[in-house]
Amino acid sequence: MITIGGMIGTALFVATGAAVHDAGPGGAVFAYGVMAFMVYFLMTGLGEISTQMPHSGSLSVYTARFYDKATGFAMGWTYWYSWAITFAFELSAAAIVMKYWLPDAPGFVFSFAGLVLLVGLNLVSVRVYGETEYWFAIIKVIAVIVFLFAGTLTIIGIIGPGAPGFTNWTIGDAPFVGGFGAILPVFLVAGFCFQGTEIVGVTAGESQTPEKDVPRAINTVLLRISIFFLGTIAVISFLIPYNDPQLLGASVDNIALSPYVIVFQNIGIAFAASIMNAVILTSVLSNGNGCLYLTTRTLYGLSIEGLAPAVFSKVNKRGVPVNATLFTGAVGGLALLSSFYGENTVYLWLLNSSAITGFIVWIVMAACHFKFRKSYLAQGYRLEDLRYRSKVYPWGPIFALVLSIIIIVGQSYFYVSSDGIDWPGMISTYAGAAIFAGCYLGFKIKHKTKLVKLTEIDLHPTPAMIEHQMVKQQATE
Repeated sequence: MITIGGMIGTALFVATGAAVHDAGPGGAVFAYGVMAFMVYFLMTGLGEISTQMPHSGSLSVYTARFYDKATGFAMGWTYWYSWAITFAFELSAAAIVMKYWLPDAPGFVFSFAGLVLLVGLNLVSVRVYGETEYWFAIIKVIAVIVFLFAGTLTIIGIIGPGAPGFTNWTIGDAPFVGGFGAILPVFLVAGFCFQGTEIVGVTAGESQTPEKDVPRAINTVLLRISIFFLGTIAVISFLIPYNDPQLLGASVDNIALSPYVIVFQNIGIAFAASIMNAVILTSVLSNGNGCLYLTTRTLYGLSIEGLAPAVFSKVNKRGVPVNATLFTGAVGGLALLSSFYGENTVYLWLLNSSAITGFIVWIVMAACHFKFRKSYLAQGYRLEDLRYRSKVYPWGPIFALVLSIIIIVGQSYFYVSSDGIDWPGMISTYAGAAIFAGCYLGFKIKHKTKLVKLTEIDLHPTPAMIEHQMVKQQATE
């Protein structure tokens, strides 16, 4: 349920509107379809590693093990930054969602209220986090199913003003608005929607039976992506024209609404639109909750591996890394910038920054899968003995790695024009890449680390991992 909840979030409910507006219905469906397969390929690779070596804060730990501590240090802090920024993004989204009911209220008030609530929940215990996410996930799943059902009935004309058919696929420049150049930024939005699926690799370290739980979650990733994401983008593409001024990114003057809300408004069910907006608000809280969990466990993992200050490895009697939680929560204060620059502008800045950083993380994930498999075989182990085995190796990680690089490099095209360079947009988008490069080079120069040889990689749990598992199991009991 946590994996499902990590996939269904604010990006699905709100940012999909920007995807349809930027690339048209055909471009949006194409981009989301390609990204769906890429994510599945990445998840099978992460599942192969995490079932064999479960660890909370796993991505940075695996990178340090398979390459060197400099890469692990850079990966860990970049991953932390990615989700810390996403946490701020979710709080910024809360301001946009609340504008539906209170259009004149200052957005930073709602962002600050969400910040206090989520930090408080994460400080209680991991059990409270898990229980909260479970119920949040159920609400989101039901909301998407209702939307898909009502949207399908509207498309075929059973409810609403009449069957739209392919009308919205033929207006203006549809179905592909702006050609392939317009699809590149939609890849970014689609990738951002799917980011969070790797949470299953992190939670493997706190699962009592990762060898059973992780494969079961991963094996249904593609099915869930097809139903929730591709189904949603298809319904939106048929029911909302790409030039609707209420979509995110269509106008700086209008209040951006979720496509889910717009669909129910167009159907004529006003109360359903309001209910859906309330569901989206719970989704904001859910994803913010998950972001805070991911970042604190990543920071905790860095700390126990000696890649972050020891103060972040301190846990309370319930096993919660308190200092890591408070430090990450402070980053959520970036959402308060909406009071100076506007909710929509800050929302898109944070979205782009988090998305690019997420793609960097995915590149390293694909590289880790390569190194793990080669090391596993080099040390004389048999593939048949793996607890979970990726069936798309090596073409899956190759596809994910190449596409991620193209998407990252391609984004720079949109910040350069005859009027000059859009520096605020460029800096916010590539901040994660700068952090990764800076952390890697700084650590490499200072500690002079060397790449670990295939035959020297430790493929077994470290004492710190074993102790971590014991603490978590005792806290659960």
